[in-house]
Amino acid sequence: MPLFATTPVEKMTGPYPRRWWALLVLCLSLLIVVMANTSLIVAAPDMTRDLGLSSSDLQWVIDGYTVPYAALMLVLGAIGDKYSRRGALVLGLLIFAGGSVMGSQVHHTDLVITARAIMGVGAAVVMPATLSLLVAIFPKSERAKAITAWSATSGLAIAAGPLAAGWLLQYHAWGSTFLMNVPIAVLGVIGALLLVPPSRAEGMGRIDYVGGLLSIVSVGCLVYATIEGPHFGWGAGPITAAVVAGVGLLAFVAWELRHSNPMLDVRKFTERPFSGSMLAVLFFFFGTFGSIYYSTQFLQFVLGYDALETGVRLLPLAGAVFVGAAVTAKLTPKLGVKAVVGVGMVLGTAGVVLLTRVEAGSTYTDFLPSLLVLGLAIGLSLSPATGTIMGSFPESELGVGGGANDTALELGCSLGIAILGSLLATSYKHKLTDLVGGHLPAAAMSTAKDSVGGGLAVAEQVAKNPQGGAQQAQALVAAVHESFAHAIAHTSLIGGIIMAVGAVIVIAVLPGRKHTGKHRQQDTVVAPEETEAVGAA
Repeated sequence: MPLFATTPVEKMTGPYPRRWWALLVLCLSLLIVVMANTSLIVAAPDMTRDLGLSSSDLQWVIDGYTVPYAALMLVLGAIGDKYSRRGALVLGLLIFAGGSVMGSQVHHTDLVITARAIMGVGAAVVMPATLSLLVAIFPKSERAKAITAWSATSGLAIAAGPLAAGWLLQYHAWGSTFLMNVPIAVLGVIGALLLVPPSRAEGMGRIDYVGGLLSIVSVGCLVYATIEGPHFGWGAGPITAAVVAGVGLLAFVAWELRHSNPMLDVRKFTERPFSGSMLAVLFFFFGTFGSIYYSTQFLQFVLGYDALETGVRLLPLAGAVFVGAAVTAKLTPKLGVKAVVGVGMVLGTAGVVLLTRVEAGSTYTDFLPSLLVLGLAIGLSLSPATGTIMGSFPESELGVGGGANDTALELGCSLGIAILGSLLATSYKHKLTDLVGGHLPAAAMSTAKDSVGGGLAVAEQVAKNPQGGAQQAQALVAAVHESFAHAIAHTSLIGGIIMAVGAVIVIAVLPGRKHTGKHRQQDTVVAPEETEAVGAA
């Protein structure tokens, strides 16, 4: 067997012998692009102190990655299909590594945001490529297992990011959390060349770049408005972005319906398995990322855990993901996608609602049940939902399928952090104002209301001030803790209601096993005719 994988998948007469090693490379590549979001959660306090970040600055350091990541996946997935899926994976990893190096070296807010945006572009190339290559390499009889491993890796990254970043922050500055991506990306490039065979779509035709541009504008503006509006007010920028997103979406749908070779066949959203699974992925990551966003803040700012200790305490979530993945591999063939994903949606809702019990005196054990239930829900449901989405696309559109799945995933993350984060901030401000309003100077009160970190920083200044003292500082700390706990409980209640509505919608939309079985039979009958048509062309 040659050292480098050179035989294209399309020319193989049987299953690729080293496909499970190739899957390891794909999962490793996926791991770092998801970790890039979660690792920043525990690095944020150090970055805030070092760079003097405002609340707006910190939000855009986090979301500078998200906007290009979500907006570009569909288009870049199609380009990978057309020219080279493995080439897209390698190029994406190199771009991602370049952005990581830049982020580790710069010390200005705008440059850090720029570095994060470059990493987001790389991630938008990598993520759909991992899914399209997985489906291309594995025979249909093994795809469910491979997608389960891919899905479990997403869950693992949620906990692995904070853990790895926390360990590095014990000994190094926050720039090390960027730099840790580089050796993994280089290893991924080498592994891709050695173990991942070339693959591209056959008979794909010209890429619909107009539809691609409309999708970039629509998704990019939607994510921007979602981030900026709830956090910083619905001024001219967010409102304009929301309007452009709405108009762009209508234009995208109209264009795709008329185009002979659309970027994304929007008629797929009339297929209940596809649309239900897309909604499930979106809602899962809405609840999970939103909950982890404020849970880690409580662990760090209220309970006083450092970055590493916080990362360690997220490990049960990763363990629960693997348990759920193992269970879904056995249950889905027996019960069907609707039953398994429906149970997962209910569990995800319960995981968010459990955080309504949080109060000022809560400890880590009050967060543990939520982490376990959320992890189990992701492991149980993400794999069958992703498998259904990818199964809705022909071999020539696997990159587009991966882009659609990953756009739903990233949009869910963005909505979760933006909407629930905004509710959290508003609830915290109101409660703190009720508790200490009028007892602090206006400037100090403004800082304290900005964030829980700001409130604790003001308490430190009060302790050093002769007119304040330890007793007043301790009273302010208690008020900040109570306000933040109240905000978590209030936000989790609203988040739980949103998740419950999502669960009802997903369960209503997903078809039962009888309908799914008929749909698959039709696909099986049509497939050979389509293959002959492509060959004749």
